Amino acid sequence: LSSQPQVHVTCGTTSHHLWAAPFHSPSSEFGQRLSSFLRDKAMSTIPVTTRGAEKLKEELHRLKHIERPAVVEAIAEARAQGDLSENAEYDAAKDKQGFIEGRINEIEGKLSAAQIINPADLDAGGRVVFGSTVEMEIEATGDSVTYQIVGDDEADLKLGLISISSPIARALIGKEAGDVASVQAPGGVRNYEVIDVRYI
Repeated sequence: LSSQPQVHVTCGTTSHHLWAAPFHSPSSEFGQRLSSFLRDKAMSTIPVTTRGAEKLKEELHRLKHIERPAVVEAIAEARAQGDLSENAEYDAAKDKQGFIEGRINEIEGKLSAAQIINPADLDAGGRVVFGSTVEMEIEATGDSVTYQIVGDDEADLKLGLISISSPIARALIGKEAGDVASVQAPGGVRNYEVIDVRYI
């Protein structure tokens, strides 16, 4: 078991060492218990890189300390105009307030359940895990592409950041240099050969 690659992650204030790949001994009682633990952990936490967590915190600060007070002031100004039944400015401000409060709740929920991973601290034995930066070659064209696997909120294809829940990321997890990941694309199956896996 000790030969399996591990990933060091932080969930809230608690640190964990999680296996980078599923346990492959279903007949083992311990293996079954470990797999069950990992499934429960995945369901109760949201993986996010340290960079992604900081971006969420920055957005939360902006919403709470800039946008929330501004919309409260806008609502007060609209109320001062009198009749609210046909006050478009009041309605718009209330709608914006609802969006802001909803987003604040969403971010707070994500941060409270965040499994914060610093890619530079990963020790996955050369395998692709969450946070990895993967250089690949598209077999059909020979073109080289590089992606980092990140959380859903961090994904930005233009920046080479792909979501952990995307088909290509799911196909890459557990692979290492020399392996081929097959991804179902609209035009058919596309194969990617893994050239290099980095933790940066």
